[in-house]
Amino acid sequence: MTESSPVSPAGDMANGRTLAVEADDPALSSPFVLELLVHINAMDRFGLYEGRAPEWLLDHFILTKERKRALPLVGNPDQRTINRLTAFYNAVASLIERHSGLMAAPVIRLSAEGFGRVLIVVGKLVVADRSLRDVHRFGFRSLAKLQDEGDKLVGDALKWIRDYPDVAAL
Repeated sequence: MTESSPVSPAGDMANGRTLAVEADDPALSSPFVLELLVHINAMDRFGLYEGRAPEWLLDHFILTKERKRALPLVGNPDQRTINRLTAFYNAVASLIERHSGLMAAPVIRLSAEGFGRVLIVVGKLVVADRSLRDVHRFGFRSLAKLQDEGDKLVGDALKWIRDYPDVAAL
């Protein structure tokens, strides 16, 4: 199977593993997952993902027990992993912006070893602050967990904005 050919939801990926995301997964239609797909596609500068099924694009975010076990305990994140991390937090910021009407900016500071911090700033207000470690193992157990984490970050940020609107508007 060539890199540019579409992969069926139950088919193999380029590395021979079966997809962990099913085509009928209800999380595929959630606002957060749809926004994440927008950001994944936006980062595809060369059109490599064109024609790919959403399940295939999102499968890279899923770390089943077997996939996690196959990863080393210590390692440096590769560019694909950093792109997934960036797409995830860009999607969070984008939904915060859409719901609040205020510009939200993600700030990601990451060392070569995979340690760092993510801030999402609205005006002068930090609405999300996450420490990062072991970024080479960035992923979620399931698409539902990914959706829950994204929704939680967005919901918490919107609460901060409601509590401190003057700071967020600066």
